[in-house]
Amino acid sequence: MATLTEGSTIQRPQRPASARPHYSMLAQQLVSPETRQEMIAQAAYFRAERRGFEPGHELDDWLAAEIEVDTALTIGEMAV
Repeated sequence: MATLTEGSTIQRPQRPASARPHYSMLAQQLVSPETRQEMIAQAAYFRAERRGFEPGHELDDWLAAEIEVDTALTIGEMAV
C-alpha cells in the first residue's frame, strides 16, 4: 500500500451513484465538482496526516472528509 506524502494525490473511491451524498444546490453553484473533489482530497490528506499516515484507513478518511466538506458547503463553514 502506498504511503501518502506531501503533494500525493488521493484517488476518490468509486461508489454507486445512489450511495453518493447529495450536497445542496447552493453548494453546487458555489463550487464545481472538481473543486469539491480537491477539497475532499485535501481534507482526507489532513485526516491521514493527523493519524500519522497509518495505512488501512484511506476509505474511512475519504468518506469522513466527504461528509465534512459537503456539510461545510451546505452550512457555509469548515470544521477545523
